[in-house]
Amino acid sequence: MTQAPTFAVVGHPNKGKSSVVATLSQNDAIAIALEPGTTRKRQAYPLKVDGQTLYTLVDTPGFQRPRRVLEWLEAHSVSASDHADTVRAFVTQHQGDGRFTDECELLMPLIEGAGIIYVVDGSVPYSAEHEAEMTILRWIGRPSLALINSIGADDYSDTWQAALGQFFQVVRRFDAVRAPFEQHLGLLRAFGQLEPDWETPLEQATHYLSAQRQQRRQQAAALIARALEGMMSFQEKRTLTADQAAGISDGPLADQLRQRWYRHQRKREQTLRVEIEHLYQHQRIRRQEAELEWHSEHDLFSEDSRKAWAVSKRYLATAGFGAGAVSGAGIDALTFGSSLGTGALVGGLIGAAGSYFYGDRLALPALNIGVLRDGLKTATFGPVQDSQFGYVVLGRAVDHWWHISHRNHAGRELLDLEPADHHWLENLGKTSRQDIQRAFDKCRKQRPLDERQREKFTSAIEQAMAVYDDWRLNRT
Repeated sequence: MTQAPTFAVVGHPNKGKSSVVATLSQNDAIAIALEPGTTRKRQAYPLKVDGQTLYTLVDTPGFQRPRRVLEWLEAHSVSASDHADTVRAFVTQHQGDGRFTDECELLMPLIEGAGIIYVVDGSVPYSAEHEAEMTILRWIGRPSLALINSIGADDYSDTWQAALGQFFQVVRRFDAVRAPFEQHLGLLRAFGQLEPDWETPLEQATHYLSAQRQQRRQQAAALIARALEGMMSFQEKRTLTADQAAGISDGPLADQLRQRWYRHQRKREQTLRVEIEHLYQHQRIRRQEAELEWHSEHDLFSEDSRKAWAVSKRYLATAGFGAGAVSGAGIDALTFGSSLGTGALVGGLIGAAGSYFYGDRLALPALNIGVLRDGLKTATFGPVQDSQFGYVVLGRAVDHWWHISHRNHAGRELLDLEPADHHWLENLGKTSRQDIQRAFDKCRKQRPLDERQREKFTSAIEQAMAVYDDWRLNRT
């Protein structure tokens, strides 16, 4: 890959520059505050994929005295041919001058060859102060792009569009907090058209970022599959001596193991969420449900979660039939086909019926105390016997993934995971439904998935993620 380009993000204080840098560099560690002057030193943020720097964003302080700077430039320039050199002379002369500290920090990456991304707030009126800033940037003569990033409720975008078009080669509206991924790629393509040396590296950058997005979905599906496999098969155990077993009643023991089982499952779900967030380079997400402080109706084991994420009895019947039919095929093999397919039919009916009758409630494990062996007994709670538990975990995981995968790194609002109002999984293909149900059935029987089964399970979850993505985007 050729030399990666550098872009300096410049503009008036507190107009969204740091938000643009955070989103385009996929870095949520960048400080974003409401008060002006949060950024006082220029700071470079490279965007890397697989160790390869695709481009670098430079966050800069805002202009403080643009009209004073422009006056100096005009007083020291002879003709338009020396504009860039005059700006360089200004920075050289005023380094260390407290009056123009921010301007020197802002202009330094530009005179060193960075492209210009000028950010304005489209919710405030255009003014002469902004015109001075834009004139200074035009003097530098670097490839330039302007972004209208509206922060407030008012809209002066049309006025800004007309004014910016006189100073910058490309003008775009860009909401740093909510802009979809395709707009990020669009900005890169636009810059590639402004500078011949950047066309190839930025074309490669869009390719890498698109491939990374697909790879992240696949990796997220694998993380969800692994978590589901562990949660569906998990069993809480306690070893008891004969005297302990005789001296403890089933009720308290069941309560102890149940609470430990619940805590494990909640913790595993939280671990999955952090894994998904870090996969998408979100290191500082604040969730509405963080540390289980969400209202109780949103807990993993709540009735509301079951209603929101559990599938219908009809869905369970069709998925259960396909999964059960495969198991029943083993009967036919053992009888060398003399059952004429009866095994597959019976297996399918049993699977469908079992899934169907579990559909109305979330059936949790029961306490089981084993027989005395070598003076010891083992009390167990789990694994879960109800496939609906898996669908609740799956639904919540896919919903969380969707919010994270569509969240820009400039976002600082609380992540609110509201339940779905329609069961999107009904749109999943028949084969994927059956692969998910088959995996759930094996896990709750504590029979590990082999490599091929795990691949099919992960692929089915990825298909479910695509279905949910389409449903959410069509809903909005």
